Amino acid sequence: MATANTVSESGSKDFAPPSRALATIGLALASFMQVLDLTIANVSLPTIAGNLGGSANQATWVITSFAVSTAISLPLTGYFTRRFGERKLFMAATLAFVFASFLCGIAWDMNSLVGFRALQGFVAGPMYPVTQALLLSVYPPNKRGQALALLAMVTVVAPIAGPILGGWITDNYSWEWIFFINIPIGIFAAFTVGSQLKGRFERIEKPRMDYVGLITLVLGVGALQTMLDLGNEKDWFHSTEIIVLTVVSVIALAVFIIWELTDKDPIVDLRLFRHRNFRSGTIALVAAYSAFFSVGLMIPLWLQRTLGYTPIWAGFATAPIGVLPILLTPLVGLYAQRFDLRMVASLAFVFMAITCFLRAKFNLFVEFDQIAMVQLFQGLGVALFFMPVLTILLSDLQPHEIAAGSGLATFVRTLGGSFAASLTTWLWNERTTIHYAHMTESIQTISSSDMDAVMAAGNGNLQASAARMAQMIGQQATQMGFNEVFWLLGWLFVLCIPVVWLAKPPFTAKAGAESAGGH
Repeated sequence: MATANTVSESGSKDFAPPSRALATIGLALASFMQVLDLTIANVSLPTIAGNLGGSANQATWVITSFAVSTAISLPLTGYFTRRFGERKLFMAATLAFVFASFLCGIAWDMNSLVGFRALQGFVAGPMYPVTQALLLSVYPPNKRGQALALLAMVTVVAPIAGPILGGWITDNYSWEWIFFINIPIGIFAAFTVGSQLKGRFERIEKPRMDYVGLITLVLGVGALQTMLDLGNEKDWFHSTEIIVLTVVSVIALAVFIIWELTDKDPIVDLRLFRHRNFRSGTIALVAAYSAFFSVGLMIPLWLQRTLGYTPIWAGFATAPIGVLPILLTPLVGLYAQRFDLRMVASLAFVFMAITCFLRAKFNLFVEFDQIAMVQLFQGLGVALFFMPVLTILLSDLQPHEIAAGSGLATFVRTLGGSFAASLTTWLWNERTTIHYAHMTESIQTISSSDMDAVMAAGNGNLQASAARMAQMIGQQATQMGFNEVFWLLGWLFVLCIPVVWLAKPPFTAKAGAESAGGH
């Protein structure tokens, strides 16, 4: 799987933009905008669903459609880079992202918004790897480490800023502006980078496209994601639609795997899984990132739907997760190699598992400070997570396989996050429904004193009292479902520990690895 992580001859050593600072700002802004859109909509989902008449399940599609489309387009990055050049691809993808953002802002119902988010995710796929390649090409070799550190910092800060910015915009303006703000940023970034990198040498080719791999990938992944998103609403395999989607997904993915393992120039090089460290590191990465992505989706929804937080306060409660990564990521990059990277990754999984188990003990009366402190503590795990695991999974690849390995790991990680978001939302809804039914069945055993309290809450009105009781039961059932899902996520982090220990040292990056990686 080729990606634009490959700093090929298009990154001429002699090229220097008129203003390296301006080029860097433009590239960093584009990356910030693209990564920001992974999280900026999270705190606004309840508001968006309410305004567009969508259900809670449909609101999740706003996140999953973006993620799965990004994953599908990632394998195409290498093809488009070789066909059109990195500079033109960057400008086209960034301006297309701006246009898709505009369409998201004018969406008239939930279906149109989900469709436009899928388009936005598709054009976003090539943006990060191309940005990384361009940034490396405008810096001399001895400063490329600093350039990558800057880009890594942007990708850490953007998800933190997303919930706060999204909450503030939703509370003070309207949810549409979480998409409209991309327009000036994207236009500035596209034309700044385009002008600064004009004249940069780029080798243009006419590469072969793996159409069978692409078509089966889109069919298989698209059908699987749609099945996961619609399953709860359609009563799963009691629905003909779900059965058809499952059959299409299984057949398409089976053909995709067989074709990619036998094709000479596959769109996704699955043969990389023959390497022990790549295999174990990627499995750990996908499992841990899936749990991490689910946490990031569930917390804002829980704060607003169950605890009654406004979007901006939900953003404030989730934001502390980014404090420690900002402070510690540079130190981890400098000193992690002095230790066994499996131990560093294991510590990350332990810290993130502990935060999930702490959340599994939350109740309806949990304080803001406690929520924020758990988020802050999880940041310690995040700071120790990405760099060691990425280094482990790339460590036993050959130099010419580094870019493809980085792209494949990003591809399956993004898919894992999207699938996990759908599955955890479904599980949360299922457990909530079960607990609600159990508590409703036990309502007949309520004591007379408790009934008096319920009647008092409804000012003696039986109908108001019943509504109040239903609301209380619903809140408690939602909280119980939330707690159970976090127990499961905690154990998923724990299971990542033995997986990462299947890798074998040494974990030193081979020559050519400098262009790979990133979040």
